[in-house]
Amino acid sequence: MVTDILEELLKKVTKELGYEQEISVKKSNRPELCDYQSDDSFKLAKIYKKNPFIIGNEIVDAINKLDEFNDYFSKVEFFNPGFINITLSNIFINNLLKEMNENEKFSIKKPELIETFVLDYGGPNIAKPLHVGHMRTAIVGESIKRIINYVGHKTISDVHLGDYGLQIGQVIYGILEDNVNKEDITLSYLEETYPKISSLCKENEEVKEKCASITKELQEGNELYKELWRIVLEISGNDIKRLYNYLGVSFDLWEGESDSYKYIKETEEFLNNKNFIEDSMGAKIIRVNEETDIAELPPLIFQKSNKAYLYGTTDLATIYDRENKFKPNHILYVVDNRQYLHFEQVFRVAKKSKMTEANLEFLGYGTVNGIDGKPYKTRSGDAPKLDNLFEQIEEIFLAKKEDNKDMLKEDIDKIVNSILKFADLQNSRDRDYMFDINKFSNVVGKTGPYILYTYLRINKIIENEKSSDKISNNIYNEVDRNLRLKILELSDYVNSAFINRMPSYIAEYIYNLAVLANNFYQNNHINGIEDENKKNDWLYVLSLTNKIIKEMLNLIIIDIPTLM
Repeated sequence: MVTDILEELLKKVTKELGYEQEISVKKSNRPELCDYQSDDSFKLAKIYKKNPFIIGNEIVDAINKLDEFNDYFSKVEFFNPGFINITLSNIFINNLLKEMNENEKFSIKKPELIETFVLDYGGPNIAKPLHVGHMRTAIVGESIKRIINYVGHKTISDVHLGDYGLQIGQVIYGILEDNVNKEDITLSYLEETYPKISSLCKENEEVKEKCASITKELQEGNELYKELWRIVLEISGNDIKRLYNYLGVSFDLWEGESDSYKYIKETEEFLNNKNFIEDSMGAKIIRVNEETDIAELPPLIFQKSNKAYLYGTTDLATIYDRENKFKPNHILYVVDNRQYLHFEQVFRVAKKSKMTEANLEFLGYGTVNGIDGKPYKTRSGDAPKLDNLFEQIEEIFLAKKEDNKDMLKEDIDKIVNSILKFADLQNSRDRDYMFDINKFSNVVGKTGPYILYTYLRINKIIENEKSSDKISNNIYNEVDRNLRLKILELSDYVNSAFINRMPSYIAEYIYNLAVLANNFYQNNHINGIEDENKKNDWLYVLSLTNKIIKEMLNLIIIDIPTLM
């Protein structure tokens, strides 16, 4: 917001000086010198063959002669060898704070064109318990969806369940071998059966082939297998929904691989008409390699020689379906980094064939590691089930302080969620990160509980004092000014989070704002203050701070408890 205003003003100044190029402004990395800075004197010097010292001083002189100078600046200086240093006026800062407080979404600009984003995240395989890895795709995807909605675009989210793959064939094989009655199929039975048969397939080739055969027959419409599949889907699906509900994750569509099968024939016809599919040793393949590839990319297998379909086929059929139903501008896939090659194949086919005009985006995420730097595991060597992880975090939080045990269960759940989500989303999505439960459960440091405690502490101050809905043009000290300037940076962080599909920008902003807010109320004591103007101004700033923290926490799926 600030940079947009300053760039527009500098554009007017430089144009009057005869420079047609736009000038960029950025937040200063030397706050002791200035608030904002432009180094475009160097760019203009190259274009106009002039010394950046001359150009920079020309611009600074012109700014200082503006009639409205005091409405924007307290100081604008040239700094060798070519920097324009800008210090904002109190009037400018407080006018923007008023705008943010009074306008919807804190005056963040709405997009000129509203676009449709389809988001594919979650993607758990049914009949398998959700573990810590499933948590990451769910909360990263949910947060990206909320950010896209917040800036003003339309979203359609799809969980895209893995409900038609080999694991279903393995579970059905186990049910038939155990001769289990349909009414006796339970969640605990499924969670025992899948790993048992999966391990057996690794040891016994005959069993593996039988499971593959069951999977293929299920896909072809075997009635017995479809009936068992529906039972497994309902039981497992309900548990998946329960866990996602605990995490605050929701979807517009609860579709899966099975839903794409009805579009495979249409997709195949479409690709055949474009001469994309070719036969290779009984299989149907699509070549995706390009001359510019450093390493040859293997072809996408559309159909195996045994007539079975793979993930590439169902993903293409899903894109075909999404294009016809939604005409999206973007389709985003929040998936493990290790699936990059698969989606590169799928995207190339979809784009080369003009199956969709949508921008296809691979939003890869890294692994969740333990404090040993290896993928997070339980003592038995398995990735912890989400239920067990939730229980473990709750136990650690309750043990931190005796009073925690007296809290409402609803509040404890919100804090557990904050521990999980802030630990994850403060990290760049595409990188691995280390999950230390003890560290992230603390009410100090860069943690979810620290943010929540800050909000509740500020809220208590606001509730205890009667504040005005007006703010003067005063700023009283450096701590006060730092908080106000950070508030003005909100739109930059939200836009960066949207453009880069990175919730970490939001998490970083919330934490930095909370640190400055803590510093503010520790140094500026409101209780007992005699100067009513100062008191009202400070309550106004704290109230706006908390409004922002609450809305930004919602973007990273964190709800605020009643107390801590």
